Amino acid sequence: MRTLIIGGSVFLGRAVVEEALRRGHEVTTFNRGRSGVDLPGVEAVRGDREAPEDLERLTGGRTWDAVIDICGYVPKVVGRSVRALNGRAATYAFVSSISACSAWPETPGADESSPRFACAPDAGADDGDYGTLKAGCERAVEQGFDGNVLIIEPGLILGPHENVGRLPWWLTRVARGGRVLAPGRPETAMQVIDARDIAAFTLDRVEAGVGERYFTSGVRGNVTYGGLLDLCREVTGSDAEFVWVKDRFLLDREVRSWTELPLWAPGRPEFAGTWLPSSAKAHTAGLHCRPVAETVGDTWAWLRGIPEAERSFGAHGIDPDKEARLLAEYT
Repeated sequence: MRTLIIGGSVFLGRAVVEEALRRGHEVTTFNRGRSGVDLPGVEAVRGDREAPEDLERLTGGRTWDAVIDICGYVPKVVGRSVRALNGRAATYAFVSSISACSAWPETPGADESSPRFACAPDAGADDGDYGTLKAGCERAVEQGFDGNVLIIEPGLILGPHENVGRLPWWLTRVARGGRVLAPGRPETAMQVIDARDIAAFTLDRVEAGVGERYFTSGVRGNVTYGGLLDLCREVTGSDAEFVWVKDRFLLDREVRSWTELPLWAPGRPEFAGTWLPSSAKAHTAGLHCRPVAETVGDTWAWLRGIPEAERSFGAHGIDPDKEARLLAEYT
């Protein structure tokens, strides 16, 4: 297939490009060339999707079988791309987020039929938070594209080349060893998915010409929090000792969930459905999820090639001095 990938140089986008090339697709990528390096074998078109002249240069004389849009965050910007590409491809696949669902993370069992946030398809960057704007982006695609519209709504994504910093931070912290602050309960069941599995499923659906909406959040209970940290210790060969600290203790000391301690969703009503969305529809359609152990091992193999001082964790990770103070106070 002739496939246009908007983005395509980092994390999930990179995984989609790799999988498309592996399948023999003719791949065009469209990005600014700032976040990462395009993979060999693609036709790389440099441009900013916010610039009309760049979109015109991209579309001039070109058609594709499918567009896969991986880096859309602002509805009016996505809508501009959709209008430019309408009629130039049979399928427009938009990678959204489970965060577009207003029932998640509060409601266990949220799925494709759950309500989305109210957001206009022409909303601007200041018209909502990440999840709200993603819902508006979905509407921009659904209302602006005349062919097949495929909406992919991932849950928590892990895997090699992760640029968000969640698993890379844990791997780096566990590798240093010693007493490690572990939040909540080790038996907390999670639901994570490898970027490469989302990439394969997305391309399967694109090749089938399917216009549907899918939650792609992995397999329920495919790892526990304790199991995930144990895998980090195993692959790094660390002597880390996990000290499991109760949610209440951490919340009382204003430790930030999800960021200071990545993947920590405290046992509170607003997080009740964090690890309980349903990807049953996607699994029925053929979504395959590799073992979490493979994801952790492959991520560490990639991360080892990056000097620790050059690793990027975004906003994720607790300050080492703060971690030490909390551990001393707790124990």
